Amino acid sequence: MFLEIRQLDVQYPGRSTPAVSAVTLGLPAGDIGVLIGPSGCGKTTLLRAVAGLEPVSRGEIRLSGRVVSAPGQSEPAERRRVGMVFQDYALFPHLDVARNVAFGLHGLPRAEREARVAEVLALVGLSGSGQRYPHELSGGQQQRVALARALAPRPDLLLLDEPFSNLDVELRERLAHEVRNILKAANTTALLVTHDQLEAFAMGDVIGVMHEGRLHQWDDAYNLYHRPATRFVADFIGHGVFTPATLREHNGQIVVDTPIGTLSDVSECPLPCAFCEGQCDVLLRADDIVHDDHAPVKAEIVRKAFRGSEFLYTLRLASGHTVMAHVPSHHDHKVGEWIGIRAEVDHVVTFNRACPARDRELCQMPCTAGAAAGSTAPGGNAAATGQSTGQSAEPPPVPVTFTPLN
Repeated sequence: MFLEIRQLDVQYPGRSTPAVSAVTLGLPAGDIGVLIGPSGCGKTTLLRAVAGLEPVSRGEIRLSGRVVSAPGQSEPAERRRVGMVFQDYALFPHLDVARNVAFGLHGLPRAEREARVAEVLALVGLSGSGQRYPHELSGGQQQRVALARALAPRPDLLLLDEPFSNLDVELRERLAHEVRNILKAANTTALLVTHDQLEAFAMGDVIGVMHEGRLHQWDDAYNLYHRPATRFVADFIGHGVFTPATLREHNGQIVVDTPIGTLSDVSECPLPCAFCEGQCDVLLRADDIVHDDHAPVKAEIVRKAFRGSEFLYTLRLASGHTVMAHVPSHHDHKVGEWIGIRAEVDHVVTFNRACPARDRELCQMPCTAGAAAGSTAPGGNAAATGQSTGQSAEPPPVPVTFTPLN
């Protein structure tokens, strides 16, 4: 691993709880990592600690195997060979583009410096813009200049702190893809902070979800969405709801009874004995629910949001339970209308409703088949420790069939 963070705490003076707590992650050379989470979750503090701008209280940070941060030990930021792109770009308004990019290259001979400036400007698609000033550029162009300046000294690691937050939504997504291509072309290892899920999915080889200073999961986008390590990750990523369900065994097969029907062929679910009386919560994503006028289960539309190619419907079942569904936008039903729905769940994620290890409070970890066989965390799998390697040992998901409840 190029970047290694081990059991890291960052504690600010006068604060009773650490801003970053027990974070462990690894980022291989050439990969792009993304930290995502709500405001105040500790993601920017963690980025600043990697940069050498915040002292650590516990644990360590390693770059290329050498310890750069530990309690009482901190390699100066300027010696870490780390570049940084800030949220506000931090361009010098009195310098033209070429001199902004050359700012960190004063140790090079003039000819070599000019060649490197031309090289990185070409890399970010701004050839011929060296004589322009920041105020003459669009927001997207200014961001590229900031990126070129950070890449110019050939840093070992590039850190980006919400670099697209000042841009409009359409430009933000397009630039995220472009910046990823630029970083890959430069073979640059990067760690980025954002609160935008689409931006994280567009940029990251691996993504970390943080909440209240803790890293809940460090994984690829697919596993974050389909195999969340904690209830918070399941709720934070994508659209979905937790629905009460019951696991039982029928003819030697585990089935899940839910308010919208019985899910069967659920190979990765635990045995019913892993739960108190088989009671659990099942995660139902909006794309698990399909609009089908011929389905026996009906639901009332209580809210709808137009998303261009689709609607996001919030639906209330006759039982009072709520689910969400992505529906093609040509299915334009009115609020208050009842429509037929059915479930198509490729990967069932269940959560224990009464965690035996925590005085039967609402369980935060998902339950898997390993839970019944003595998993490493009560009521959950190995990922329930709060860290995930991104290398799942689980078998591929098996399509789930749907049987309506009588």
